[in-house]
Amino acid sequence: MDSAHPAETAPALPGGSLHVLPVLVALPAHSPLSATPLHYTHSEPLPAGTLVRVPLGARAVLGVVWDDVPLPQQEGLQLRPLLEAFAALPPLDTGWRRLVGFTAHYYQRSMGEVALSALPPQLRDLDGTQLARRLRKLAAGKAAEAGAASSALPLTEQQHAALETLLKPFPSGKAPRPCLLFGSTGSGKTEVYLQAVARTLEQDPAAQVLVMVPEINLTPQLEQRFADRFPAERIAAMHSGLTPAQRLQGWLAAHTGQARIVLGTRMAVLASLPGLRLIVVDEEHDPSYKQQEGARYSARDLAIYRAHHAQARILLGSATPSLESWHQSRPPGDGDAGGRYLRLAMPARIGAAPLPRVRLIDMNHQPRRCVFSPQLLEAMAGRAARGEQSMVLLNRRGYAPVLHCADCGWKSECPHCSAYRVFHKIDRTLRCHHCGFTERVPRACPSCGNLDVQTLGQGTEQLEEALAAELRSLARPDGSPLVIARIDADTTRHAGSLEQQLARVHSGDVDVLVGTQMIAKGHDFRRITLVAALNPDTALFSSDFRAPERLFSLLLQAGGRAGRDAAIGSTSELWVQTRFPAHALFGALQRHDYPAFAAQQLEERAAAGMPPFSYQALVRAESREQQAAQDFLNAAGAAAADLPEAAEVFCYPAIPMTPQRVANRERAQMLLESGNRTALQRFLPQLAHQLHAGRTRAILRWAIDVDPLGI
Repeated sequence: MDSAHPAETAPALPGGSLHVLPVLVALPAHSPLSATPLHYTHSEPLPAGTLVRVPLGARAVLGVVWDDVPLPQQEGLQLRPLLEAFAALPPLDTGWRRLVGFTAHYYQRSMGEVALSALPPQLRDLDGTQLARRLRKLAAGKAAEAGAASSALPLTEQQHAALETLLKPFPSGKAPRPCLLFGSTGSGKTEVYLQAVARTLEQDPAAQVLVMVPEINLTPQLEQRFADRFPAERIAAMHSGLTPAQRLQGWLAAHTGQARIVLGTRMAVLASLPGLRLIVVDEEHDPSYKQQEGARYSARDLAIYRAHHAQARILLGSATPSLESWHQSRPPGDGDAGGRYLRLAMPARIGAAPLPRVRLIDMNHQPRRCVFSPQLLEAMAGRAARGEQSMVLLNRRGYAPVLHCADCGWKSECPHCSAYRVFHKIDRTLRCHHCGFTERVPRACPSCGNLDVQTLGQGTEQLEEALAAELRSLARPDGSPLVIARIDADTTRHAGSLEQQLARVHSGDVDVLVGTQMIAKGHDFRRITLVAALNPDTALFSSDFRAPERLFSLLLQAGGRAGRDAAIGSTSELWVQTRFPAHALFGALQRHDYPAFAAQQLEERAAAGMPPFSYQALVRAESREQQAAQDFLNAAGAAAADLPEAAEVFCYPAIPMTPQRVANRERAQMLLESGNRTALQRFLPQLAHQLHAGRTRAILRWAIDVDPLGI
């Protein structure tokens, strides 16, 4: 815990006994008051990191006493007293405050916004007495009762080598190098995580570990595995699917050190962990680690920063690492000093199970409007006859992305967005997946009255229906009918529904699983031997330079769900239906050759000056008029062009975003690019000043996104 001297953080006012305290409160990023902490008085000195309640206008808000900030020299300045200090709660330590300061500075947000958003929301509603009661209850509680700990699995030679390299002693006072665990799907990365956690906890009785996964749906199975392996340890979960009371309990357990294992999604990277010794970032390539609202931080990048300053080990794991991490883990050679990360390779699957064979189906040679090729249907039927499971992946939910009228050309456009409403047959609705606008499906074309309104394209709901029709004559080995299930955002809305559906798949009650990308990564399906990916071609020619990287990752991760059981994995297959089977991406996929794919992509990016060979920021603006949003961005860019830092930063002209209009708000963006990260970071605050000064009533909102993932 922090042990700041009270005199350094709470100087007494001249001629009185009151002490001045700098306090961070949640203020908008560009508020005039957000640049520095606000100052309040208190009868006692309080160390930095103490949680307090202070008056802000007519409200009482939660705040954090911060490091010493000089009191503004203003004539007639009157300071208000703080209302309450949460003395029962240990102060937030120096490492956490440093992390908040870096996050706010790097991602161009206010420190108060970052600090308060990292705290559980229920803290804002409790007083000191209620919080003290929660802490006593937490201290009196114990880890959930469990049976004997499950035994650690024997490690393969490559797992053992990776674990020993990760845990190799490092010089005192120096942070260990980040490690990138490049392990194929089914190579046993999770077992390496578990044994690394066990060794870390054994070596230091006060140690804490943070294990991060990209999505909420991956946390239940991970929690269960850790609970089975560490029944005597309190495990705290941190993700947005928890109730406010659960989030508060987990945060308090982590902050007080009672929870030595913390599992969570991206929000967990900002948790208070005073004893942090190890961070594991599973599926480190996943774009879900990038926050898309408020402070648009990358949890993976913050984890690396945090581990460095805490002198903790960090392990990034993936079968398809991000190109940034892959480049940073390059070995030295040819005059290149190499990357900052250490690459650990685990290319072989556990039990010598082979990687799935990749089969490409040329849809140019299939019947018109064919959804499933005859070869694929035959293969799925064969799997079902043997009691094996198949999985069909289409990253588009709903029944069809568009309804249209062939007579007049009407399409199901959203009246509030420049996008189409998706047809959901199960409840006969048209839903906009951007603004949420929903209407009943019209009985006839709203434009011409034609009764024959048709669908365009397919979604997972339609695939489920089509498969049921195609496979209706087939049966399981015991004679019962085949069971087809769908898992996507529509079927998992209710609490516990995802866990129930996954349990059915694991138990063998489902023969064919249809779903979106939420089923394609992280799940250990033991009975699936065939995975089919439909319609992946749109990503091949996307305007987003990261689209091929995401597609390759998604397909390789999806294929990794097949053949994970060595006993039945020898015939596992990944089928890809495409109109471009000769594309180089599919060639690398057939060879399971991520290094070759990464080398080709990095060569293209180096030639084009794209990340990781340059650094980017995106400025977005929303207005009622598209031209107003673009003019606002271009004017700010022009005003900032004369700044000294602008010489190394290139500002592209503002253009509309895709989709251009969402919820009746026109959206525009301006891309900034530099070969020097420091120069870009120096330029951004000056640009933010110009944006703030040039904002008019026509501009509804603007924001800066540093290291954007979607352009």
